[in-house]
Amino acid sequence: MQLNNKKAIFFALLAASLYAINAPVSKLLLNKIPPELMASLLYLGAGIGLSIVGVFQKKVSKSHNEKSLTKSDLPYTIGMVLLDIAAPIFLMIGLTKTTAANVSLLNNFEIVATSIIALCVFKESISKRLWLGIILVTVASAILSFEDMSSFSFSIGSIFVLLACVCWGFENNCTRKISNKNPLEIVVIKGFFSGAGALIIALIKGERFTNVLYICAALLLGFVAYGLSIFFYIYAQRDLGAAKTSAYYAVSPFIGTAISLVIFREAPSVYFIIAILIMAAGTYFAST
Repeated sequence: MQLNNKKAIFFALLAASLYAINAPVSKLLLNKIPPELMASLLYLGAGIGLSIVGVFQKKVSKSHNEKSLTKSDLPYTIGMVLLDIAAPIFLMIGLTKTTAANVSLLNNFEIVATSIIALCVFKESISKRLWLGIILVTVASAILSFEDMSSFSFSIGSIFVLLACVCWGFENNCTRKISNKNPLEIVVIKGFFSGAGALIIALIKGERFTNVLYICAALLLGFVAYGLSIFFYIYAQRDLGAAKTSAYYAVSPFIGTAISLVIFREAPSVYFIIAILIMAAGTYFAST
């Protein structure tokens, strides 16, 4: 394996680990912050945090080899921003209606969305092993999405999480098209513009800032789980492509699930255990 590939895999796994804390910690913060406002704070935290990182980066290193976004990148940049407004809002709504462990595990459906979109829209190749992984992850996601297996009724919370995954699937592919440009610039644009978009929606709905301590915690979570995670994710995409990066990133839901089960002391059901075993098999095939 080439050095660049090893480095890219490391960045993908680091991004996954940082994002893993999102669902359980957001679930706690949603007790005090409404969903749309929470979504805006997460991305604003990413934008503010990475802007500060950029200032220090310029002071430390005078040389700047990264390419800036150009006019030709505008369609993908706009698509990225709009999808990043919708996706976290869907995720936060999903978190208010189902368990954090369920949400963490369902996040793996992003592999399916990203890979299918990469194939159909952007003509990336998908191996037989990745197809098998996609099928297994889809089956596990379906099991997790049923609220009552006897009557086959869907969980509203799970549907919102799956909608978020589809949005992020499109967004991952848009970001892939501009991943050769400055990652710091991309994340700052994501953070401020997507955060501002979600904030406008929150204010229109009548949501307001309340507890300052919780607001600061949400901004910090956004910097770590969104800002730094996306920053390293973009670097990984350069060498691995959208589909493969998402496959390595798939360890994140398992870490998030483990954290959620510990924090909330949620007893997993038989269906949840079956789903996590199928999901683990799917993730293995997708990432190898």
